[in-house]
Amino acid sequence: MQNEAFWKMLTQMVEESNIVIDRPKHTCHPVMTHIVYPVDYGYLNNTSSSDAEGIDIWVGSEPEKTVQGILCTVDSWKRDSEIKILYGCTEAEIQTIYAFTNARDGMKGILLRRE
Repeated sequence: MQNEAFWKMLTQMVEESNIVIDRPKHTCHPVMTHIVYPVDYGYLNNTSSSDAEGIDIWVGSEPEKTVQGILCTVDSWKRDSEIKILYGCTEAEIQTIYAFTNARDGMKGILLRRE
C-alpha cells in the first residue's frame, strides 16, 4: 500500500500544478540542437527537483491524462539524478521516451510503472 500512497501524492502534485511545456514535440534541445524531443516535455511550475528547477514531465497524447510512471535518470554530464513523470502517454510514447532517455552515453534511466 505504500506504493499507492506515492502515486496518489504524485498525481495530486501534477493535478494541482500548472504544467509548462517548454520543449514541445519535435523541437530541439536549446543547447544540444541535435537532440529532438519525441513527446511534449516540460515541468511542473512551482515545484523543485534536484537541479533546482521544476519537476520534469512528459505529456503524451492520451485524451485521459493519468500518471503512468516515472523515469529515474542519472546524468553524468550534469552529475545529478532526477525523476521525470510520464503523464497521459500511450504505450508507444512510453517506449519512445525510454529509448530517448537511454540513447546518449551521458544519461541513463530506469522506468518505474504505476501498478
